[in-house]
Amino acid sequence: MNTTQQLFDLSGKLALVTGGSRGLGKAIALGFAAAGADVVVTSRSLPALQEVTKEIEAMGRRALAIASDVGEWAEVERLVETVYEKFGRCDVLVNNAGIVQTMTPLTQTSEEMFDRFFGVNTKGPMHLAAAVAKRMIPAGGGSIVNIATMGGLRPAGQLALYCSSKAALIALTRSMADEWASQGIRVNAIAPGPFLTEMMTDLEKQTPGFIKYAESVTMLRRAAEPQEIVGPALFLASQASSYVTGQTLSVCGGAI
Repeated sequence: MNTTQQLFDLSGKLALVTGGSRGLGKAIALGFAAAGADVVVTSRSLPALQEVTKEIEAMGRRALAIASDVGEWAEVERLVETVYEKFGRCDVLVNNAGIVQTMTPLTQTSEEMFDRFFGVNTKGPMHLAAAVAKRMIPAGGGSIVNIATMGGLRPAGQLALYCSSKAALIALTRSMADEWASQGIRVNAIAPGPFLTEMMTDLEKQTPGFIKYAESVTMLRRAAEPQEIVGPALFLASQASSYVTGQTLSVCGGAI
């Protein structure tokens, strides 16, 4: 292995990836395993997670599937306790779990909708990052990657809850990075543009033409495949980005 390869190597590391049963989370989990990491994946669907862990184990890595709703405070605590009971460490956390809304005018937004979006997209990642950071600090540090969205940087009408909850996550990324930098923890975010995931397909069903429009506002004039998130995520998780923290990396095909 040459020096450049070593920068991106995750051998001997344990990564926890939320929302790891499909889409970007699944791609990141498999990509990290290919880079040498053992991986814990979590989402609300245990059967789907178990299919992912089979693929990870086929690469010769250790894997664990844990069903959990990161929007629930107690479940986050249980998740972290289970990870440390099984592996004794967590070197990389990827806060990928999130929910997206249908096109909804603000005048039709309910308190229940507000609480759910901010619970999953903001409160959950904050709580999970803090719970893991408590254990990362005495171990010498680690890397946290929050998956936001371009909508968090450029909010759109009728997607207010999704965009604002992810904008809050971007702000939290800066706060976490500043607070934990001296203790060896780097925290960054990725703001994806249009990716051809199940979430994007759901939006297309709800709003026909959504994918075509999303592609039209990128310089590359296309949506990305899920595997195209792996490189940026691996960069931020590994020593290749050892002098990078508090940043939001746009992976958006040059969205304009």
